[in-house]
Amino acid sequence: MSIAEHLPASPRTRALALAGAAAAWIGAYLLNEPLWDHLLYGAAGLNPAGRLGSAIHFFAYDTVKITLLLVGIIFTVTVLRSYMSLERTRALLGGKREGAGNVMAAGLGVITPFCSCSAVPAFIGFVAAGVPIGVTLSFLIASPLVNEIAIGMLFTLFGWKIAALYVAAGLTIAVTAGFTLGRLGVARWVEPFVFETRLGGQVIDSTAGLSLADRLQMGAEEVVSILRKIWPYLLVGIALGAVIHGWAPARLFTTYAGAGNAFGVLVAVAIGVPLYSNAAGIMPLVQALHEKGLPMGTLLAFMMSVVALSLPEMILLRRVLRPQLLATFVAVVAAGIVAVGYLFNAVLT
Repeated sequence: MSIAEHLPASPRTRALALAGAAAAWIGAYLLNEPLWDHLLYGAAGLNPAGRLGSAIHFFAYDTVKITLLLVGIIFTVTVLRSYMSLERTRALLGGKREGAGNVMAAGLGVITPFCSCSAVPAFIGFVAAGVPIGVTLSFLIASPLVNEIAIGMLFTLFGWKIAALYVAAGLTIAVTAGFTLGRLGVARWVEPFVFETRLGGQVIDSTAGLSLADRLQMGAEEVVSILRKIWPYLLVGIALGAVIHGWAPARLFTTYAGAGNAFGVLVAVAIGVPLYSNAAGIMPLVQALHEKGLPMGTLLAFMMSVVALSLPEMILLRRVLRPQLLATFVAVVAAGIVAVGYLFNAVLT
């Protein structure tokens, strides 16, 4: 049975129903963390400072959070893009497909508070809407890599120069990597289902003339379709992040990534990629390692690799990107991060 048969006939009642659904989504998103705090730390008595309690809370909270983001973003983007054909989207982008488009996408990524896994739903929506893959990848990189929390904390802990360098480096990586990947023609390595528009289980060529009910049905079907395809990857990625959440390899860093090691930046990036955290979560470790004398470039490279190239994100992206694009994406971004790390070490010594 289609959504059109369930929607109220009156436009006013329909608007109220949609507003109620949006309010329920916002309420669930806002209550997610306090609810799990109460259930796990209060009712179940788990220790929030312990690794087990922290890992279970991380898994429960992030599973709900990312699922809500997937539902909300995919539904909204699908409905919005039903009003804009692929040809119209490309026409509006015009000369901004490369260069300026990458800068705009990276700037948008900076003001969106997504971690690496949370940015994936928006990435899917942008690609499906016809935004060039290189431009979309600039957003995917910048969204977790440069965020206001990290900027504020770096400013407070290390001063405005370090914070400004962090922003400049993050934007440079996002713009350059997205532009480079776009010029490589990597769109052929995106899974085909991302580009398809479906209604009633059938691929349709045009959304012209569809009713609002049809467009809402498209949004709901897209949510169900994508969740069915990626939920195992989603759970595996979050579970992996939960297992390694809170792991702070301080001794490993001081031993192998210290100022005396010419390969310290490479070691820092290699350690950072398997970890899963946002910039705010990794900042206490960055501060502690800085106090132990580790170079700032090495630490910034570590932080960037954690938030922009986390292994859980790679697992989730694998469902929408073919191995060739995923490997190229990791290689280009990692090369940029390593280059920035060495540059900062040279400039800040």
